[in-house]
Amino acid sequence: MSLAAVPARAASGATASGAPPAGEAILRRQRVRESAARTYARSFPIVPVRAHGMTVEGADGRRYLDCLSGAGTLALGHNHPVVLEAIRRTLDSGAPLHLLDLATAEKDDFTSALFESLPAEFAARARVHFCGPAGTDAVEAAIKLMQTATGRAGALAFTGAYHGMTAGALALTGNVAVKEPLPGGGEVVRLPYPYGYRCPFGVGGEAGAELGATYVERLLDDPSGGVVPPAAMILEAVQGEGGVVPAPDGWLREMRRITAERGIPLIVDEVQTGVGRTGAMWAVEHSGIVPDAMVLSKAIGGSLPLAVVVYREDYDGWRPGAHTGTFRGNTLAMAAGAATLRYVAAHGLAERAAVAGARMTARLRELAAELPAIGDVRGRGLMIGVELVDPAAEPDACGARPADSALALRVREACLARGLIVELGGRHDAVLRLLPPLTVTDEQIAAVLERLAEAIAAASASSAPAPASSSVQASPSSAPASGSAPAARGGA
Repeated sequence: MSLAAVPARAASGATASGAPPAGEAILRRQRVRESAARTYARSFPIVPVRAHGMTVEGADGRRYLDCLSGAGTLALGHNHPVVLEAIRRTLDSGAPLHLLDLATAEKDDFTSALFESLPAEFAARARVHFCGPAGTDAVEAAIKLMQTATGRAGALAFTGAYHGMTAGALALTGNVAVKEPLPGGGEVVRLPYPYGYRCPFGVGGEAGAELGATYVERLLDDPSGGVVPPAAMILEAVQGEGGVVPAPDGWLREMRRITAERGIPLIVDEVQTGVGRTGAMWAVEHSGIVPDAMVLSKAIGGSLPLAVVVYREDYDGWRPGAHTGTFRGNTLAMAAGAATLRYVAAHGLAERAAVAGARMTARLRELAAELPAIGDVRGRGLMIGVELVDPAAEPDACGARPADSALALRVREACLARGLIVELGGRHDAVLRLLPPLTVTDEQIAAVLERLAEAIAAASASSAPAPASSSVQASPSSAPASGSAPAARGGA
């Protein structure tokens, strides 16, 4: 029986002496024991005990539709049968679970599945490097690779970018041999990313993107522009943490042209956009560009930790051990990742993401006409952002109103109360980020949209006297009773 059919239950773990339920005790211990840097645990004070597909069940029996999907990690949702089967098969085979970077049948199979999924022109001349099991380590590896290949130090990056949380780990390392080939950290030159709703040039649309490309080219060619030839340019085809901002395909092609003509390696960070998320297996396929390196993590491990850099063989100038890590050989992740890559390809889930995402985006844009707090709806495939604004404030020259982070917090809480998990991002954390699994059903899409509409309407009204009527109202069946979230509908 699926989780969809399991009724909400009372919290487990309560004792006859009246002790708090197990979930509450776990949350209390977490608050006491874990660091102040906790993030998702603060946003979602629940203790998941079971999960299947898009559904998460808490220790208290409440069920939620998960539109976070491990920040995009769960391409197939929670505990997909093909992933579980791959993990069980590997465990039952007796394969070693940890072997650093030694060759294994599982690694060979994963590498084959990965190269089969990559754009053919890129894969034909590519090498892969297995990194520590997080995207941030793969980013560091990619930058180091290009520093080694070019002998340069700096990098070009963009406003709104997010590439991980590590910083300067190599600077703290005492081993001179691994640092000697590198020319030092160098400076990062920040360039304007094409953000149509809040255009850095104040014009928006294609004109803003064209101005951005012109600015980049002229800055790099200006002998007094202050930019030393960099080791690489790194960008996201769709900025995730930056607020779900898709780059126009034409702008991406211009970045490829500009870097190629100047001998600057182009790194595309596909950590969140990869494995079908944007409606193509890899986000670079929409524009047709062929980068010099791609940074991959999250969904490529089939829900388990895995990160790699894939790059043109021309840049493979590393010495042995130039970028190492204890957990480069995660056998279970490789097995789960290979199964995921092949399942996404065989079942057309990238194409499904394109269709489902277009449907969700269209409905959200209709809601924007009814709910003035929705300033912008954007995205690509099943990577969607809803930017919340203060509708009473004056718009800027491009028609954008100020971001309303307080409203966004209320909406996130209202969503959770209605059995929907969504996270925030973007400028001022005012963008609702929707990252449902690629396996999301039509019924679940309808439920997500309904609950989100109810939550935005309720949160918008909470700071003002309740109107006599509203174009979008919470239905009695979905309104939380006494602060409790009802069991999720639409497959939850």
